[in-house]
Amino acid sequence: MPRLDDHCWSCSCAQGARHRGLPVAGAGGLAAKVGDMLSPAALAARRGPDPAPAHGPRSPGAGGARGAGGGSPGSWHHHLVRRSLVLFSVGVVLALVLNLLQVQRNVTLFPEEVIATIFSSAWWVPPCCGTAAAVVGLLYPCIDSHLGEPHKFKREWASVMRCVAVFVGINHASAKLDFANNIQLSLTLAALSLGLWWTFDRSRSGLGLGITIAFLATLITQLLVYNGVYQYTSPDFLYIRSWLPCIFFSGGVTVGNIGRQLAMGVPEKPHSD
Repeated sequence: MPRLDDHCWSCSCAQGARHRGLPVAGAGGLAAKVGDMLSPAALAARRGPDPAPAHGPRSPGAGGARGAGGGSPGSWHHHLVRRSLVLFSVGVVLALVLNLLQVQRNVTLFPEEVIATIFSSAWWVPPCCGTAAAVVGLLYPCIDSHLGEPHKFKREWASVMRCVAVFVGINHASAKLDFANNIQLSLTLAALSLGLWWTFDRSRSGLGLGITIAFLATLITQLLVYNGVYQYTSPDFLYIRSWLPCIFFSGGVTVGNIGRQLAMGVPEKPHSD
């Protein structure tokens, strides 16, 4: 007959084996799950699709995004036309206002049929001044970009408006101020024009372009007066007044500042590869 202590020993051993089997089975299941997670198929699914090769062909979407960042040809031409129209309008308005002041002070003399018009100016003066303003305003930022010296001095519309006001004041002074002779007036306006450049520009390109514009505009004006298109009272510099180059210089600097301000934020001209 089996004894009582045999039954007790067998029961305790069976229960211990069952309790020891549970952790073993749990560890085996955990190891199986970790193995499934580290399998190549699971890693590939977790990582997702492979990225495009670094040196492979670019997708059309990436190329389109880069082209948009660099500025498309249509966008660049749209900005160019808009800037040209704004500069042309500024030139026309300044020509009408400033030329009217010169005519009223009898500094500039036009034929009688021209004075009778509503603007007291020849019909070709506003378009010519508007075209010149558009060319000069577009030329200034182009020269800055070509020289690799972007103009960053006082790049704000408040400064541009003050520059326009000073230019109008210089032109007003040329018609209103009375000096003993034209040489004193010319020296005063020359100092004011240089002060305008120093206050609102201070760039070598602006100084060089201002002098070039003053020279070319003075030469064209001499030819127009010589051919009898209009004339100046009391000319002391060949056929014109000696202070006129100062007006052209300050006008070039003013329109150049407007053109530079309009060029801010414009996408660069696209280059063909």
